[in-house]
Amino acid sequence: MTNANIASHLPAMAKLDPARKAIIAPDDRGGWRSISFGELDSLSDAFARGLQKIGITRGTRTVLMVPPSLDFFPLVFGLFKAGAVIVLIDPGIERRALLSCLDEVEPEAFIGVPMAHLARVLFPKPFRKVKASVTVGRRWFWGGHTAAQVLALGQGAEPFTMSEPTVNETAAILFTSGSTGIPKGVVYTHEIFDAQVRMIRATYDIRPGEIDLPTFPLFALFDPALGMTAVLPEMDFRFPGRADPAKLVAAMTTHQCTSMFGSPALLDNLGRYGVEHQVRLPLLKRVLSSGAPVRNDVLERMTQLLSAEAQVFTPFGATEALPVASIGSKEVLADTARGAASGRGVCVGKPVEGTRVRIIRISDEPLETWSEDLLVPEGQIGEITVSGAVVTREYYARPAQTKLAKIRENDAVVHRMGDVGYLDDTGRVWMCGRKSHRVVTSEGTLFTVPIEEIFNQHPSVRRTALVGIGERGQQQPRVLVEKEAGTVQTDEQILDELKLLASRHLDTATLHDFQIYPGTFPVDARHNAKIEREKLARWATEQAR
Repeated sequence: MTNANIASHLPAMAKLDPARKAIIAPDDRGGWRSISFGELDSLSDAFARGLQKIGITRGTRTVLMVPPSLDFFPLVFGLFKAGAVIVLIDPGIERRALLSCLDEVEPEAFIGVPMAHLARVLFPKPFRKVKASVTVGRRWFWGGHTAAQVLALGQGAEPFTMSEPTVNETAAILFTSGSTGIPKGVVYTHEIFDAQVRMIRATYDIRPGEIDLPTFPLFALFDPALGMTAVLPEMDFRFPGRADPAKLVAAMTTHQCTSMFGSPALLDNLGRYGVEHQVRLPLLKRVLSSGAPVRNDVLERMTQLLSAEAQVFTPFGATEALPVASIGSKEVLADTARGAASGRGVCVGKPVEGTRVRIIRISDEPLETWSEDLLVPEGQIGEITVSGAVVTREYYARPAQTKLAKIRENDAVVHRMGDVGYLDDTGRVWMCGRKSHRVVTSEGTLFTVPIEEIFNQHPSVRRTALVGIGERGQQQPRVLVEKEAGTVQTDEQILDELKLLASRHLDTATLHDFQIYPGTFPVDARHNAKIEREKLARWATEQAR
């Protein structure tokens, strides 16, 4: 493990290939603008100097609310070079949760677009310790500096001497989406970022000079460190499920992308559009997708757009540890899809090199120290844990949540994923849903993903959600159904066929309560793909009264 600043990857790439485009983004006239690796390195140097001059220095907790753009990347790498602590929060989360995140992190500096600053003025309490602010775009009445002013302050002929982090020095605080609870600030060190870059590069054979279409801000952040050109499509990064597939295809075709990242919701829309319009993306070597299980029908449609050699990979992980495991679409469609359809869960592949996955008994209590007694027998469902260089050690200012999620093993930390699953006899990880979503009846425990995958095969069903009504231990299971758009079957026909399907599988034979959900399921703010089963459970409870 290295103590190098994560920003050190940028000057190395700038020295290797300074003229290569680093970032390509849409302009206001329907064309494209770009900056090279050499320009990105110089701009981030200037920002680092300027930020230090206005008081954003080593250790300054700095909220960054700027969407992926030509402004975003120089600022991010400038902050890293200066040694500031970057705070990233999903802007798509609801207002109360966003303000709670900001309040607990107590930011000392704020960098954002005008609308973010307006929110800061309207809700000042979380920003009481902010001493420096930067507006990216037009500054209105709130004072501080503009990004252009900071850049001018930082102009200099010599390369910036970037901060050299100490062991376990905080580089960033990245908030979880809060899709299964309160958003929590995950503390990232430079070593963890560096380990992620190295693991992603090795796992997916990513090479400098490749061209990526990242549709998720965190993966966009990795691109310059990986030596990849990042092509930013015309989309609202807060809502990947609403991205226009035609614009994604146009961006990939125009710039000859070799790689892309998309949430399952984005790939669902892109695959449907691509099949309908006979789109081919022959230059893509790989597609990465994470954030929720990727349905087999989504994989099937996406692979129709790719060359025979390319695959859709579904890295398994979380904000607290990524990547943990990975599998490609060829293995899924040729092998594990049958297991998913029969109720085995979703296979997320073998652990990536450098991580260790172990399955422990299910518990909702803290586990202070590691013991081999925690392990369950091979093939038994338990909570998935991971250890390794990409595992974060704590949540910011949340000791209770840290105790629930982390187990000390000598000098290392084991992270409890909050997902349940098992290891098969080949060492592959099968995911069976969130621990908090399990339905505990008087007769036993039901896990969401294995059951839902059985019913998701129905052609008139887009997806299903197993929820529990009542107190855990005495819950009544109910399967909610989101219909496929345009289906000609009646609700009664669909429900009758799902009940018949349930009777054919041992794990679902006792399920008799099915209900059509009006509209589409509520999903998480980050990937627009994780089903918010807590909201569905409350809705189902109200319906049962």
